[in-house]
Amino acid sequence: MNENNLPKEPKEPKEPKEPETPDTPDTAQEEEKKPPMRERALRTFYDLFEVLATVTVTVMLVYAFVCRLQIVDGSSMLQTLHDGERLIVSDLAYEPERGDIVIIHRIDAAPYSQPIVKRVIATPGQTVDIDFDTWTLTVDGTIVEEPYRWLDPERVTLGCEYELPITLGEHEIFVMGDNRNGSADSRQEELGPIDVRTVVGHALVRVWPRNAFTVFENPFKEN
Repeated sequence: MNENNLPKEPKEPKEPKEPETPDTPDTAQEEEKKPPMRERALRTFYDLFEVLATVTVTVMLVYAFVCRLQIVDGSSMLQTLHDGERLIVSDLAYEPERGDIVIIHRIDAAPYSQPIVKRVIATPGQTVDIDFDTWTLTVDGTIVEEPYRWLDPERVTLGCEYELPITLGEHEIFVMGDNRNGSADSRQEELGPIDVRTVVGHALVRVWPRNAFTVFENPFKEN
């Protein structure tokens, strides 16, 4: 039989292609709901501004009520502190105690009207006396050992410009620098006993230089 006369197999019908459907009303509505690019940029800027404002206010509150940075100016606290070192200072619920390192700001005590760093020697109601020949400090009649005290041999002894002993008032503290022969402090008439309301905080930590990082402890407190 001739192959040309054989019946041809029927071809399978092609499946019709589904027509592309246009955007449904829901899709069109979603596109319409998207804000324009300018509006989105403004919203992003607003969100960023809000975050920065929150951070700024938080930092200001921390600085005002919790802690702040204080730079040591001068050599009056040698050998404990050195010029240019950075301290973290706090006045949160603080009452000065003997042995603390404090920052004092008396705007009426020219030429010492800038913040100064000193050590608390005595607190309200206590009586202070100093024998400058032997550098013996007594508080309420008891000799106080001062491991932090440093006497610069190249300087003359700095005494007190008024008569000792002195009994401190209800709101007064007596302060001195650890560098006893190189410090302007309560021994000077311009400063004298310090009003506790001029104490802006006490040193918690030395944070700079990094290799001198120190958490300060009161030498008169038992661990």
